[in-house]
Amino acid sequence: MALLSRVLRRAPFFQKRLESTMASLTKDEILILLRPPFTNWSNIIREAEKVVGYPTSFMNLRCLLSDEFANLALYLRKLVGSNHLVMQTAKNVLYGDSKNLQPWGLIILLLSKSVKTVASTQHLKAIDEQQRQLAELTEMMRTGHLIHRGIVNVPFAKRSKNTESAIFGNKIAILLGDYLLVTANAMLAGLKNADVLYTVSTALKDLSESEFFGDRDEQNMPLPGKPKRTQDDFNITFDTTSIAADDVLGKPRKEWTARTVYNGVSLLGRSCQSAMLLSRQNRDIQNYAFHFGCNLGLAWQAATEIQKLTSDKKEQFCLASAPVLFALEGNPDLYKIIDQAKNDVKDVDYEDLKFNILKTDAVDKTKLLHEEHAKKATAYIESIGSNESVDMIKKLINTF
Repeated sequence: MALLSRVLRRAPFFQKRLESTMASLTKDEILILLRPPFTNWSNIIREAEKVVGYPTSFMNLRCLLSDEFANLALYLRKLVGSNHLVMQTAKNVLYGDSKNLQPWGLIILLLSKSVKTVASTQHLKAIDEQQRQLAELTEMMRTGHLIHRGIVNVPFAKRSKNTESAIFGNKIAILLGDYLLVTANAMLAGLKNADVLYTVSTALKDLSESEFFGDRDEQNMPLPGKPKRTQDDFNITFDTTSIAADDVLGKPRKEWTARTVYNGVSLLGRSCQSAMLLSRQNRDIQNYAFHFGCNLGLAWQAATEIQKLTSDKKEQFCLASAPVLFALEGNPDLYKIIDQAKNDVKDVDYEDLKFNILKTDAVDKTKLLHEEHAKKATAYIESIGSNESVDMIKKLINTF
């Protein structure tokens, strides 16, 4: 106790020494200190797939093996070697690490197995098949949306032979994205459940509106709201019908939550809710599932943004990500760097911006954001049940 008292009395001294040390570190040294620990993500995925009963790493496989998609793939070959965003998206989906391969379909299937459904054996098999289709169509919708976001804006006046691959890539991105979304919608209609159809459709509406939320550059890439001095930044909601842009833009927690919910988290939440609808769970369980999915999506997104910002790779990061928004709140002068590149986010000096962000407490705040949503997701899944599937979901929450 005496030793603890001496340590506590000297805490301000140690804090000052730490701040002084951090200020003297180079950018590379700061990145090494802030780099998140390595996690054995792929092994956890394989464990979870054993619980489900089959591999789920390629939920789109049934669609991708069809004759229609094979015809589109022939045209996709023409883009191999180009820098078109649709190729970057394809590489991320096929070869990306955990931050690109968030296993939404697997989560939906594990959640489905976490509850008991009272029905005949034949009816249980039908429900299992419906839940599998729900997981597949959710992955298709997500992938289709990502491919559509790979469309590059090429102004008519600037089109030439040098832009032919970009224009051709846009056509392929539209065809591929449309094919996945149309197939997913056909599967959704095939479930023949009006409540599930309505629930998932509201998430599709959110995905569409995400492309128009807040300021954008000429490539439709998101730009952060101008920072505001406010204390009203903690009353957040997942109900997109009650989100007003003027109320959230410029407030880091609110803006980041709203953008992330619109941009896919709503789809994960509504699909989790729909899985409970299919298994005829009560309203409380459905509500828990929705909030579980939303909080899980937010936790994973925060972890992804931390990984990207603290990575050694020299690459662009989203200017509307949580670390950027928190850094702007702490140092509004950084907005000048972004303001000068409003026509094209590629004009931003990302290395300089990253260095300035790492000098603030933005990464620490984002880590707290991740921990907060991970704890909430864990609490909601524990409210749904206690079994092997729930235990595996909790592993996935805490391993990302």
